[in-house]
Amino acid sequence: MSAERDPTVALPVPNPRVPLAVEEILVAATMAVVAAITFANVMLRYFTDMSFAFTEEYSIALMVVMTFLGASAATVKDRHMRITFLTSKMTLTNRRRAEIFAMLCMVAMYGILAVYGAWSTWDDYRFEVTSPALGLPQWIYTIWLPLLSVVVALRAGGRAIRVGRGIDRLEGEA
Repeated sequence: MSAERDPTVALPVPNPRVPLAVEEILVAATMAVVAAITFANVMLRYFTDMSFAFTEEYSIALMVVMTFLGASAATVKDRHMRITFLTSKMTLTNRRRAEIFAMLCMVAMYGILAVYGAWSTWDDYRFEVTSPALGLPQWIYTIWLPLLSVVVALRAGGRAIRVGRGIDRLEGEA
């Protein structure tokens, strides 16, 4: 019998301090706005020769927001990408250590991304960079990179704490 988890069986959703519904609602709202923009653009092109090409900026910015919010939710739900070839052969204690190490690496990576994203946003603001299509201040779009990087880093840190305390269960744990 295989020790691998059946992917069709739903894992229990952890109960973090900040409810996961925050990300889920924001992802749904963002997805709805992107879908509405895209639908309006397709319908306008179908019935006329006009286009909402300028909405591309909004769509791209919203997809970046969706990506970070999805990464945050995946971290909380323990659905982040990983290679389990080595960890599946470890003892439970070592798997717990590996999970904590992975979460701390995520905190470090998203922390670095937040710092560099903040510098980029500051440069956009300081040099009054404008977006190509609409001419809006570019920092309006780039501010989401450092802010949401901090959100994902905090979620990863919270998961590391919950795994360390034994609150969140690992795969294969009874």
